[in-house]
Amino acid sequence: MKLIYENSLCGLDVLSDWIKEGNIAIEESSDGVILSNLDDEKLGDYAHWTIWIPDIFPKNVQIEWDFKPLREPGLCMVFFAAKGRNGESIFSSKLAKRSGYYPEYHSGDIDAYHISYFRHKYESERRFRTCNLRKSYGFHFVTQGADPLPPIEDVRGVYHLKVVKMEQNISFFIDDLKILEWYDDGLEFGAALTDGYIGFRQMAPMKAQYSHLKIWDLDSER
Repeated sequence: MKLIYENSLCGLDVLSDWIKEGNIAIEESSDGVILSNLDDEKLGDYAHWTIWIPDIFPKNVQIEWDFKPLREPGLCMVFFAAKGRNGESIFSSKLAKRSGYYPEYHSGDIDAYHISYFRHKYESERRFRTCNLRKSYGFHFVTQGADPLPPIEDVRGVYHLKVVKMEQNISFFIDDLKILEWYDDGLEFGAALTDGYIGFRQMAPMKAQYSHLKIWDLDSER
């Protein structure tokens, strides 16, 4: 495996070239960048946002970052293997403009896998916490695992998150604990996704700190 992208996420300018969809509040921190929303939560599902790394990544990747929830309720999500439904860039002018509204991502112009890993937005999610993996286009729920992340008052330090996508196998870990695993057979929910873009999403009024992002090409040697 070869490290192909690294970002400490320390400083206000570390996201300057990332593609922002929705209104994001960015705060500088010596321990990483702190992200929340600028829009009033009264906008409901239109107050949320998504942010993308502007590079396309290979089909077999490992994505790692440190995460610390700072304010809830809210929800955090990672997208990967994202491309336009005809294989084009998700930033193509041919696609409808996105603003952070969730249906634009699961039932719009793009295909992607996405894992929601801090699901503390709604009462039902806080009562029984899980991490969910979905495949889009189509909002297909494919698997889930128990979420070990605690409520804000019990957070101690940062949590190390890792997504591994190797061929049609997808795994997700928190602090090296395997949370979920799924094999995409390429049949039930359409062809397995390959290369694509990586992005992060938050639901208002969530506030969280991100740091030490690393992305590895699992096909390449060091």
